[in-house]
Amino acid sequence: MTTTARPLLVLFACATLGSGAALAERADRDKPVHLEASRVTVDDVKRVHVFEGNVVLTQGSLVIRTAKLVVTQDADGFQKGVASGGANGLARFRQKREGRDEYIDGEAERIEYDSRAEKAEFFTRAYVKSGVDEVRGHYISYDGKTEQYLVTSAPGASPASDQGRVTAIIQPKNTKKSTAADPAASSPALAR
Repeated sequence: MTTTARPLLVLFACATLGSGAALAERADRDKPVHLEASRVTVDDVKRVHVFEGNVVLTQGSLVIRTAKLVVTQDADGFQKGVASGGANGLARFRQKREGRDEYIDGEAERIEYDSRAEKAEFFTRAYVKSGVDEVRGHYISYDGKTEQYLVTSAPGASPASDQGRVTAIIQPKNTKKSTAADPAASSPALAR
């Protein structure tokens, strides 16, 4: 069971919607997987593992909390994971970002990850927060191969539709901090 669960953890870790510089903690991949559930069903013939009832999956800094977690594996060893339900009907995850003292948090009614496609999808009441930046919509998709995001406000919504709005809060990324106490730092005329 640990062999099947480990790639699932990596897939959630890699798919947590961080940019290339905001990847999940790499050291988590080498940590043991700890899984708790009220019920576990294993079908080795079909390569399906189902964890149900207050599921808590932990590996290093990664924590997934959900009502149900289904992991399937194809003949080539690639896995698909589906986390659904949980507290208030939401599946949740949290993981430390690589090289930073920040976390990536996400939630949705359903979170799916396909390790072959390296794609994560968050369905219904989708929310992802990476550090201080956050995005919310009906659907969030992240392609790990291209590092591209898609966020929509309604199922199948196109940019021309008027079916609600996506919200994003992106904090400024200042490389130099200037303060009002240092007038030379904030005024080019005084810096000469």
